[in-house]
Amino acid sequence: MLVDTGAWSAIADTADRYHEEASRFYTEHAGRTPFVTTALIVAETCALLTSHLGRSAALIFWETLRTTRTPILLLEPVDLEAAWYIAQAFSDQAFSFVDCTTFALMERLGITDAFAFDAHFLVYRFGRGRQRAFRRFPR
Repeated sequence: MLVDTGAWSAIADTADRYHEEASRFYTEHAGRTPFVTTALIVAETCALLTSHLGRSAALIFWETLRTTRTPILLLEPVDLEAAWYIAQAFSDQAFSFVDCTTFALMERLGITDAFAFDAHFLVYRFGRGRQRAFRRFPR
């Protein structure tokens, strides 16, 4: 299951509106569900946490990824190219660069589940005829 920026941030930030839900979901699934994330999501999360909570919160997040050995997936050139086409195909959506690259990487690796609060995971469609959708958790 891919963990997105919003989920990481919600876990770390007690003032986040999704904090309780995110913390509960993470606690219930850690150890049972293999969580992964991307290098760009880590960078985005560190920037967000630094901005909202300070550098120490970002370092705690980073250290947590290290100690839990959460796999941090790297983009490949093919993901960047696919992300460009995603941005073009969904020009009516405000998908960020990180969103587009995440969707491309998830498609390439066959990851269909996301721990996220971002509605873009519900909007994006992929596969033949764009009929497939990611499953977003916790809801």
